[in-house]
Amino acid sequence: MDIHSQVLRQLNNRREGFSLEQPFYIDPDYYKLDLEMIWYRDWLFVGHDCEIPKAGNYVTLQIGDYPVLVLRTREGDIRAFHNTCRHRGHRVCTKDSGSATRLVCPYHQWTYQHDGTLMSARHMGEDFDKKQFGLKPVHCESVAGYIFVCLANEAPDFAPVRATIQPYMAPHRLAETKVAAKNTIIEKGNWKLVWENNRECYHCAANHPELCRTYPEAPTATGVQGAGDDPFISEHWQRCEAANLPSTFNMSTDGQYRVARMPLIEDAESYTMNGRPAVAKALSEDVKISHIGTMLMFHYPTTWNHMLVDHAISFRVIPIGPEETAVTTTWLVNKDAVEGVDYTVEELTHVWNMTNDQDRQIVEENAFGIRSPAYEPGPYSEAHEGGVMQFVEWYAHFMTNRLQGDQAKLHAVA
Repeated sequence: MDIHSQVLRQLNNRREGFSLEQPFYIDPDYYKLDLEMIWYRDWLFVGHDCEIPKAGNYVTLQIGDYPVLVLRTREGDIRAFHNTCRHRGHRVCTKDSGSATRLVCPYHQWTYQHDGTLMSARHMGEDFDKKQFGLKPVHCESVAGYIFVCLANEAPDFAPVRATIQPYMAPHRLAETKVAAKNTIIEKGNWKLVWENNRECYHCAANHPELCRTYPEAPTATGVQGAGDDPFISEHWQRCEAANLPSTFNMSTDGQYRVARMPLIEDAESYTMNGRPAVAKALSEDVKISHIGTMLMFHYPTTWNHMLVDHAISFRVIPIGPEETAVTTTWLVNKDAVEGVDYTVEELTHVWNMTNDQDRQIVEENAFGIRSPAYEPGPYSEAHEGGVMQFVEWYAHFMTNRLQGDQAKLHAVA
């Protein structure tokens, strides 16, 4: 039985409400299939508009086997390309980020314009047609300050994503912010374990003392079920909506992305040890009220996000192996906020730096146990792990659809 048929059989026969079978978390062939079916075919969050504010600014990243380049053109557009020289394949840009008047391959100095067209290629003969050897484009979309790319030849329609998330994100004016801090940690666990851990707070009280000072453990805040029935959340939504801040829970029909504005606990306004804002200058002038909680945006498989009154935090998930995942956290503040005056990086990042390291340890211990021959899928808590159930349901049906090539509907689980 080939790997496609084997995975399809296991997904069709899986026990709903239980974790996946062992190979989905550790097997190299299953990992390659994840890349083929999901990561190489869907929209992926890669970074922020504000990371490339000027013409020639660029960022690079690796998605499976694909090196990708994202840059700002002279016209102000954001474009993405395969970061592979059309001569002999050398990476054109070898740094994580930088700025370039022209894109010059370090190997033989083939030179490209910002739109990917080949400008010059030395000693290639009179019959050489430069028009045939521009950088290969990657689908790229920017929405509310977030940049997404898709590696597929034909990308899924991005319009529904934009229509859902832009109204919720727009008041925060994230395209006009700046990066106050950014770091990447490597978690030695499969990318799905990283997401499963993120999608519940069943573990928070015992593992996240810093985060629990401000973030509620209630499953209505962390999961996908019953939020509208919680009077505290319902009142929060009404108050924020009255201030022109879209807030109510909104999830795509296939469960891939969702937005909602959730209250923090008690009088907290930000993820700090005392709950007070970490940044004296508000993130956006368009937010007219205080105590707006956190605007949560999730988009599988690459990102979850928090947008608060004083700053925003993005998390980017990129698999780098069957049992290794890179998690990049970026803190955004008002572009006019001054470090050392309006904020300190230590206070701004403390809670999530601690939380990220705690989650890394959890994921790695989880992965360690799953490697045991004694492992078998276990039941999720319906009361606390509805978000995990929804993620696994999305994954199973998304993979099944891709493997079968049909349009089967996602089952509602929470």
